[in-house]
Amino acid sequence: MKSTGLFARELHRLLHSRPAWLALLLTLLSPLAGLFLYKPATADTMLSLYLANPALTGGAAGGIFFGLLAVLELDRVSRSRMDALVDAAVPPLRMALVRLTALLAVGLLATAVTMLVWLPVTWSLVGSVFDLTDYCLAYLIFMGLALPLAILAAAAFYQFTCRMDLSLVLFAAFCGLSLTLWADEWQLCWLNPSVWALSDDFSNFRIFRSAAYMRFTWLGALAGFWGLSCLCVRQYGKGPFGSFARSVRRVCRPILVLALLASSVTAYALQPFVDHSNPDLSAMTFSELEYAEGVTCSHRSAQVTPCTDSGSVTGTASYEFQNSSGKEQTVSFAINPGYTVSSVRADGEAGPFRVGDYQEYNEAMLEVTLPAKEEMELEIRYGGFPREDRTTSTMQGSAEISREYICLTNASLSPRLLNVLPAKDSIPVTMEITVPAHMSVIPFGRADAQAVEEHDDGTITWRYEDEGTGGILYAGDYVRQDIEAGGITVQFYYGRKHQAIMEKANAAEAVRKVVDYCTEHYGPLSFGAGGSLKLIQSRTAGGGYATDGASLLDEADFTAANLSDPDKGGAVGEVFIHELVHQWWGLANMFDGADAESPWSAEGLTVYTTYRIVKELYGEDYAREHYTDQWQREAEDYYLNYYVRSPEYLQELPQSKQLEISNSLSRVRQYCEMPLKILKAETLVGGEEAMDQILKGLFNRELDWSYPYLTYQEFLDACNLTEEELNLA
Repeated sequence: MKSTGLFARELHRLLHSRPAWLALLLTLLSPLAGLFLYKPATADTMLSLYLANPALTGGAAGGIFFGLLAVLELDRVSRSRMDALVDAAVPPLRMALVRLTALLAVGLLATAVTMLVWLPVTWSLVGSVFDLTDYCLAYLIFMGLALPLAILAAAAFYQFTCRMDLSLVLFAAFCGLSLTLWADEWQLCWLNPSVWALSDDFSNFRIFRSAAYMRFTWLGALAGFWGLSCLCVRQYGKGPFGSFARSVRRVCRPILVLALLASSVTAYALQPFVDHSNPDLSAMTFSELEYAEGVTCSHRSAQVTPCTDSGSVTGTASYEFQNSSGKEQTVSFAINPGYTVSSVRADGEAGPFRVGDYQEYNEAMLEVTLPAKEEMELEIRYGGFPREDRTTSTMQGSAEISREYICLTNASLSPRLLNVLPAKDSIPVTMEITVPAHMSVIPFGRADAQAVEEHDDGTITWRYEDEGTGGILYAGDYVRQDIEAGGITVQFYYGRKHQAIMEKANAAEAVRKVVDYCTEHYGPLSFGAGGSLKLIQSRTAGGGYATDGASLLDEADFTAANLSDPDKGGAVGEVFIHELVHQWWGLANMFDGADAESPWSAEGLTVYTTYRIVKELYGEDYAREHYTDQWQREAEDYYLNYYVRSPEYLQELPQSKQLEISNSLSRVRQYCEMPLKILKAETLVGGEEAMDQILKGLFNRELDWSYPYLTYQEFLDACNLTEEELNLA
């Protein structure tokens, strides 16, 4: 019988098999666990909560179920003692291939059914930011590709051992490695890809590419591993080595196996997503370079063109140098490790250059030899697929370049000067970037970009003037609102897909109220510049930061799930107020979060300030009901908690349970206990006005840049109180 006929019969048999239907049904239900139990994506975006987590859980659980099914099915003939008869009717190698393809077909069916069933569920949970492309890619990559990997691994283990018990042990160990020891290695966790977040408002192609690359790398490895095990399939009554010796007589078989394994190893070694930066975060090699003798820079410019289809960048950077040394000098630039330099020309003449192998803080060093001229213009042509820092390899996605979002920082935007002084106080910069016409370009700082040229291909070139050796640029499909508040104009940028949520939260009014209140009570933001401030919503990045003229808002802070968090406010608008207050307590005045047991954090002062704003807006009764009474109830329950009263017993629990309980208790300490302590301090120091003066002084204190954090002891000293005086229990 031909292989196609055998495949049809084997597939028909599988589709009438109870174990196969059980594996399919359990796989179909497994995304449910991602909503409640297993949540590898830690961000609070809607797509992380209701798409990434179910899809990742479906892939991990479904892979395990189909791996077990593969072992059970391959052992079926042996358990029935029909192996000799089957081997006599069909060549064992052909039958192994037929069984594998039938199992893969059932896995494909399970993926398709799961996607169809969960589509309306996910759509309703995610709401207005649902994206069908993200949905299909998430389930196909996070879940769909997990099933064939598990089937290949389990089938290979069985074909090597021919024992169900040993195969199951090996498969369980292989799954366990992915879920434990390899969980922090994005290329090794074959069963559970490292996906920490999916963006609601912007695209996710970078993380999808990374996860797909990992999957296909493992697909080549496990296909080669299965092919190697197939050569050991028992035939002619021989053992594994005798069977292998007969199988390799057809040279194409071992060549195919070696090709698959070699391609996988090559793909693993040459991955384009993560750099090879020095993991020692105390290394300062690039910042300690000696300045080039007699060389200064009077101006630099760059023309940058991101390719939103491939996620890559091409650019030309120009530098006006003065060399008064009378001899050749070597100048150094930092460049993204994913970029290649195609040419370096000094006044139009090609010059020598090299890019070093050493990488630090997501930068490689480009060294260029300048000729012995007094003045020259240096032109560098560069481009490539930007790599991300290896220290954040499990949190990939920040280097997203797509038609919805672009973020280029410092050496990823243009080569950054390392060892050249400015001719005057700083180096003037002229930047041009060409992006799709629907995108807005936002320099992160004081500069403002202007559209200067439209092109026939539907792109627009933007230009802005800045200064310095580096810079950060955002571009995306943004909505901009200008808000007059606190004596400045706030330019509020947020993703167009988020517009409905922002309007529901009355975002513009919340911005005005917060800026007015905090400016009056604590002082203006230290990074406002020139009477304006940009508030830019970024793709989820794990936090925000600020510089002169601009501050970043993480999109995860303004998702529908986060805006309904009762710990941060009684209504959507109040949670929005809470997140904006972090511009005062969390960015300009940072908090050292090293001590997870301490209630002192940015959240305490932020929750307290939110309470004060809400009290002023809606009255004392409303603020008491939705804030202080809630804090009191939570704090009383906290002090009655068994593990708070007997912390030694917490250490006896499993690690996962310890983490769950500790996180819950830490949240109460920060969001309830600490605001109550600040409220008690307010009473002890003489009321709200006195507390405002204390907080204003702390906010405007002179910072020690070696340790710029606001500590609990500084707060106590400013209040002239002791820690014991603020105890609640």
